[in-house]
Formats: sequence, structure tokens, C-alpha cells
Amino acid sequence: MMDIRYLGHNDIDRKRWDHCIESAINGNIYAYSWYLDTVCDRWDALVGDDYDTVFPLTRKKKFGFDYLYQPAFSQQLGVFTRGHLTPQIVDEFLSLIPANFKLIEIQLNSFNNPSQSSFQIRLRPNLELELISDYQSITKNYSENTRRNLKSGLASGWTVINHASLDTLIRIFRSNRGKELKTLKQEDYTRLETLIRECIKRNCVKVLGARKEGSEMHAGAVFVRSHKKLIFLFSATDAVARKEGAMPLIINKMIQDNSSTDQILDFEGSEDPGLARFYRSFGAKELHYPFISRDTLPWWIRYGRKMTR
Repeated sequence: MMDIRYLGHNDIDRKRWDHCIESAINGNIYAYSWYLDTVCDRWDALVGDDYDTVFPLTRKKKFGFDYLYQPAFSQQLGVFTRGHLTPQIVDEFLSLIPANFKLIEIQLNSFNNPSQSSFQIRLRPNLELELISDYQSITKNYSENTRRNLKSGLASGWTVINHASLDTLIRIFRSNRGKELKTLKQEDYTRLETLIRECIKRNCVKVLGARKEGSEMHAGAVFVRSHKKLIFLFSATDAVARKEGAMPLIINKMIQDNSSTDQILDFEGSEDPGLARFYRSFGAKELHYPFISRDTLPWWIRYGRKMTR
């Protein structure tokens, strides 16, 4: 039986925590303490066997009740370990989530395979592309449509640039796709900018852009790097870039620059059929990770949440 302790936000040893994530068999960038500190105001933790196994609890309070949620820009959290990870270990950690968290809606990582009947469990899709083959071999798995888009983009005069402007990238997003997304607030954009600048300081991010000669940037993408993964964290396009296929060129550039390595391009998946089809067009394969939920809020709050959805 593992010795598991609940630690409050200020009681977590950041150095030992990050050592666990760094060497974990299923570590990822989302789980580092500095990353969590950026995307989440407060996170507590369940820590097992002297930081050999850890589980961040990203928490908030609403209507006077504590709840666990999935912070923006952190697709997969859950249980991380330097040892052997079994469904029983995942279940043990889940069973020790304190009862004061009346609502739980969190995403575990793809190595977590819970069987807890006290949670609703739904698998969500992720799409990943192995880059171990050479560039020519990888492009053989591109769809015909992607090949046409790349050819058209080059013919239209697009150039992919390194060290693209982060401010311009966020402005493009807010002026286009951001207008449709009511869930992203000013706080989220501030967090995103802080997060990317922190990644720049730690040399674990690539910000690419696309522009035409003599023009400003019309598209861009952010890729964060950790644990042999290049995660497609954030992107933006304006109307011109969408029409003329600038984003496929950016992704293709990332694939070309990192082909013949043991890295994986992680598209972060999508439940949007159109986006999923776009990612698959580069040869990406579908994997899954668990979304778990449990609602023990008072009935009148559950009713109110249902009515506002």
C-alpha cells in the first residue's frame, strides 16, 4: 500500500515535485510546478512514497464550494510516477481526492487507466505523429489535400519565420477565432502570454509564423517541447492565411525540422471533426486520454448549471 499524503499549495516541495515529473515514465510539460503555477491560481496535490508518484489537484471555488477543473493550456494531468503505473494505483489516488471537492471535471493523462465506478469516465481523442522517419517517408503519409495545400501555399508566396512575434500571434487570434470563443477571457490571454514567455526563458518553446514578402505576419503557432514531445499548444490565422493555406506550411516546417528524431508531434487532438481531419491529414494517429467527472453539488446548484448549459 502506497503512503499518500495530501499537501496544500504552499507545502509542496517544488524541487522534488519537478524531479518526479522530469523522470516520470509518463511525465509531460503540463505537470511541472512552474507550468501549473502559471495556468492555475492554486493547485494542491496528492503525493505518494516521498514524491515518487504525484497527482496535482487544480482547484477553484464557486458558490462557496471547492471544485477541481482542467486549467486552460494543460490538456493532460492526472497521476505521474517514476515507478510502475497500474490502474489500481490510479484508482487509489482518485479515491483519496477529498470529499470537499463537490465537483470534479479533470483530464488525466493517456497512461492513466482508471476503473473507479464513482466517476463518470469518457475517453477523449488526441492525435500524434511520430517523427522518427526521415522527412520524405513522413510526407508519403500526407493526404492529397495537404500536399495540394502545401504546394498552393508556396505558390502564394508564404514564408515560415522563426522567432515570430508573440504579441502579433495573440492579436491575430483575438481578432479572428477569439471573437467566436466566449470561454476565453482577458485572464486567459494574460496567462497564455506569461506561459509562453516562461517557456522562452526555459528554452522549451518554438514560435513560428507565416508571412509574405513585405507584409506582416498573418498566421502563427506555438510548439512547446518536453519529454520527447513537441506539443502544438496554440495557433492563430487570419482570413488571408486560412484562404491561402499558411498553417499547413507552418506544421510542415516543424515536421521537416524535427524529422529523423525520436520526438513526437502532439497535436493535442480535437473533438472538432474538421480539426481532427486536418491533423490526420499529416499522418497523425489517434490516441485517447480519460476525462473524469463527478458532481455531488447540492441539487439546486446542479439544476442551475444544467439550465445555463
